[in-house]
Amino acid sequence: MAMARVPILIAVALVAAAASCSAWEPTIRMPTAEAAAAAVDDAVAPLIHALRPLLGSSGELGSRGGVPCDSWRLGVEAYNVRDWKTVPANCEGYVGHYMLGSHFRRDSKVVIDQAIAYVDSLKLAGNGKEVWVFDIDETTLSNLPYYATHGFGARPYNATSFDAYVLEGTAPVLPETKRLYYKLLKVGIKPVFITGRTEDKRAITVGNLRSQGISGWMNLTLKQPGFHGSAISYKSAERKKLQDAGYVIVGNIGDQWSDLLGAPEGARTFKLPDPLYYIS
Repeated sequence: MAMARVPILIAVALVAAAASCSAWEPTIRMPTAEAAAAAVDDAVAPLIHALRPLLGSSGELGSRGGVPCDSWRLGVEAYNVRDWKTVPANCEGYVGHYMLGSHFRRDSKVVIDQAIAYVDSLKLAGNGKEVWVFDIDETTLSNLPYYATHGFGARPYNATSFDAYVLEGTAPVLPETKRLYYKLLKVGIKPVFITGRTEDKRAITVGNLRSQGISGWMNLTLKQPGFHGSAISYKSAERKKLQDAGYVIVGNIGDQWSDLLGAPEGARTFKLPDPLYYIS
């Protein structure tokens, strides 16, 4: 019986091989390329739909100028895609699924695991002069409850509605960042906040941080009224003040490259994922 099955299996394999060849050949012969591509899509579609929940593409890859959303996000995180105003419209679902699913949390965990490993490797002077700089929005506190109802970054920024959300003081803490924060307090490194939030939001920001279990920081620096420079110039200048005062910036963490660039950056920088918006 086993021998009898062999010719059948070979025949099936040959038919499959022939079908495979005929499916690929039209991709070379231009007149029938579209028909071949459609046939392949029809055959593969069920498999793609089964994998999408696992791959985190929210039911569609979406693209802008032919670039899939996951590739666009990689470009954003690597600082190759710059000066963008909104998430590509076709990527709203992808970004939403990424942020609300487990993928964002896993990516954040990788960053914080590396940050904590770095802290464990430090030979601290223990003189009270070692500090770690934190950003606030999308680094310490998450504004995802706002963006989840405002297009996940696919809609133009609305300062009025965003400020109204901030003034509620209900932004949840990012759990991975909180883990790093507590680690720093334990080893004697002083947390310092440098945020793009303006001075008039100090009270609500302090209250929001404390309500989420974040306290014990050394400084909380907010942007002063009338400042019109870039985020890089503002934050690097504030870090320079720390350095000039004799503090050693052993670490710096943010969700934007503008949180990290500009001397002095700190001994080591860590970039958290954020595909929701870009700040130059």
